[in-house]
Amino acid sequence: MPLTARRSTIALVLSLCALVAAVAASPAAVATARPRQPTDARIAAGAPAPNCPNQEAPPPAVDTSEQPPPGVRGPSPLPIPEQPIGGPRMGECGLVLPAGAKPPPNALFGSWVLADLDSGAVLAAKDPHARLRPASLIKVLLALVVVRELKPDMVVTAIDEDARQEGTRVGLVPGVPYTVDQLLHGLVMGSGNDVAHALARQLGGVPRTLNKMNALARQLGAMDTRAATPSGLDGPGMSTSAYDVAVIFRTAMQDREFADAVATRRIDLPGGPGKPPFALYNDNPLLTSYPGDLGGKTGYTDDANHTYVNGAQHGADRLFIVGLNGNMHPVSAMYAQAKPLMDYAFELKAANSAPVGQLVDRGMVESGTNAASAGEQGAARAANLRAANQMSRAFGNVGGPLTAVAGVFLLLVLVMWWRRRRARLARLANAERPTEVIRTQAP
Repeated sequence: MPLTARRSTIALVLSLCALVAAVAASPAAVATARPRQPTDARIAAGAPAPNCPNQEAPPPAVDTSEQPPPGVRGPSPLPIPEQPIGGPRMGECGLVLPAGAKPPPNALFGSWVLADLDSGAVLAAKDPHARLRPASLIKVLLALVVVRELKPDMVVTAIDEDARQEGTRVGLVPGVPYTVDQLLHGLVMGSGNDVAHALARQLGGVPRTLNKMNALARQLGAMDTRAATPSGLDGPGMSTSAYDVAVIFRTAMQDREFADAVATRRIDLPGGPGKPPFALYNDNPLLTSYPGDLGGKTGYTDDANHTYVNGAQHGADRLFIVGLNGNMHPVSAMYAQAKPLMDYAFELKAANSAPVGQLVDRGMVESGTNAASAGEQGAARAANLRAANQMSRAFGNVGGPLTAVAGVFLLLVLVMWWRRRRARLARLANAERPTEVIRTQAP
């Protein structure tokens, strides 16, 4: 083989080897960058830690609101699933953080969850399945029933019983007609208990509405949740968890009617006869004070303490927080503590931290998949997606430059080979051309 051909072949082989090495560098980088998993046996097994509080029922009520009527037996605690719903680590109490994550900011919520609205990945949590009271966060579950069963333009006329409801009211006027869309806004923007009662009437009455709410909770895999009132006022057996509220809120945010309502800053509602409409403003302060806020829901009762759910979008990431049993006073302290928790969620997302759990997927639950298994499958999907993102990032940092160098080298080799081949063909053409004979005649 000629020396020039041998050199071209060697160069071509070397460039191809460099290209293969660049591609292989990506998974190698991922393997070296993968964080170590916790080795604690309790964490690996997903078993609740000893003395986990409120795993069966909320703490004792501070007033008489949850006492059943005389002669009526109160409801038993909800069954506890054999496996933690959402993955093994959702069975832990205390802080549930990714390996190597920095401590979260101080927050006086007894239980909280940080999660991804789109993927359902749980980024971090504290006592995620502790059973506590939802207060007005249960209105998110009522809103889900409403958007599924009532048309937005349906008309509901308020009655005296609506206007006499205990607690927060938006000011429904008896005898005045309201659309379901207006009532939905009043439910989530102003947390109106008068609105909750009016919608429950339209759904068939309070007992029937509660049956629908609790059936939907089970359908979604929210097994810690039992609605005792449509409004969130404390009642016998009322229960939820931060994990369950996260499942319910994520599902609700997939509905355009609900998502638009919680993001609305102001709406005008009809006044009484001969009176002009009155303005209703959203009572969620983060909607106007936190960058990219998507809206949420506030709540408070004496037994539940402060409760809160709120979402925001930064770039392509849509994350949200759930906080229960907040011991902040005044209420402005809750919102002040919610902002650092939101920031912490986005920091974990930006760091590509491994999820600690997964919000159960509605499709899996509806297909009959065990809710705990659904959470584990979702967590596996989230882990696979995270690994793919790491591979892409690693390839961009390592494989990309190597591929570029190999590509340039290969191009140079091809150009040299083409030029040599062209010169060789030219020499062959000259060698095969007939020789011209010049004869000289003698003088």
